This record gives sequence, C-alpha cells and structure tokens, in this order.
Amino acid sequence: MIKRLFDIIVSVFAIVLLSPVILILAFKIKKNLGSPILFRQTRPGVNGHPFEMIKFRSMKDAKDSQGISLPDSERLTSFGEKLRNSSLDELPELWNVLKGEMSLVGPRPLLMQYLPLYNKEQSRRHDVRPGVTGWAQVNGRNAISWEEKFKLDVWYVDNQTIFIDIKILILTIKKVLLKEGITADGHVTTEAFKGNKND
Repeated sequence: MIKRLFDIIVSVFAIVLLSPVILILAFKIKKNLGSPILFRQTRPGVNGHPFEMIKFRSMKDAKDSQGISLPDSERLTSFGEKLRNSSLDELPELWNVLKGEMSLVGPRPLLMQYLPLYNKEQSRRHDVRPGVTGWAQVNGRNAISWEEKFKLDVWYVDNQTIFIDIKILILTIKKVLLKEGITADGHVTTEAFKGNKND
C-alpha cells in the first residue's frame, strides 16, 4: 500500500512538473519522426499478465520492399538516439504507473516472447509490478548480461523497500546524467534474450 501510494504521488507530481517537457518532446517527435508520437507495445506485467506499455517513439517506421521492418540500427535517427540516451522516451510510462500497470521501481517489462524462455528463478521477476527503472538499471543497465540482469531483478523482488526504491530513483538520475550503460557492445540497445545457455 505504501509503495502504491508513493507511486501515485510521485507520478502525478512528475507529470504535472514535466508537462512542458512532455509537450515539447511530443512536438519535436511529430516534426522529426512524424506520427504516431507514442510507441505502444504489449508487455508482461505482474504474473506475466499483458498490458500496453507506452513510450515516446524514437525510431522511423521504415520497412524493406517486403514490408518487414528494417533493423533498429537503420531506423534509429540521431534525434531518436538522443531521446533514448536521455531516457526522456520513458516519460509516458508515468501514465502506466498512474494506472497501476507499472511501478516507478521494479524489473523492467521486457517482451512477451521472453516469458517461456525464463527458468523458474528468473520468472520470479514477474512477482511484482514492472518498473520504469530498477535495480538492474542502476547496476549496469544494457552493459551487463541477461543472466546478471535477472539475478538483480530477483534480488529486488526479495529485498524491496520504499527506501531501496528511493535509492534506485536517485541512482537512476545519476546514471541518466552520466549516460552509463545505455547500450550493449555491438547493439543499438541490447542483444535479444534467446534463453539460458544451459537450457
């Protein structure tokens, strides 16, 4: 109850405080990338139940001659890269927090197709609401392996407190300002999860 109340208070405050920034970003995305302004994708929430996560769009909707989307590296513009590096593309997720689909802090919501690839321990990351930021994001983000990320996610599930949440939020601001761990080597963001090595 305390965590949910904290999420509501902070997300409402952040939406009001950052509304001018959100409006300016929406205008710039429309100008640079066109419509739609928002990127919507179904992601797994608590217990793996799907919800629609929203972010600011950072890529062009470019397709090849067969109608298949081009690789991320070819669709990500310099404007979109700056948007991602600043993590400003995540601001619309505050609405997901307000709706109760996400929390400010928790394991990041990944892709639905990853669900059957987790082992039993890794699946425990879905015992709590997914977060806008999390323990894995302030301890390496995309620069660490999937196995390390999942261990950090499960650690958070077992040790979460409001004080840890506040610590993670403060560390997130520091990470964003220093632009640490944004990408994995050889990838625009991070390599797709393909399952555990021993499976």
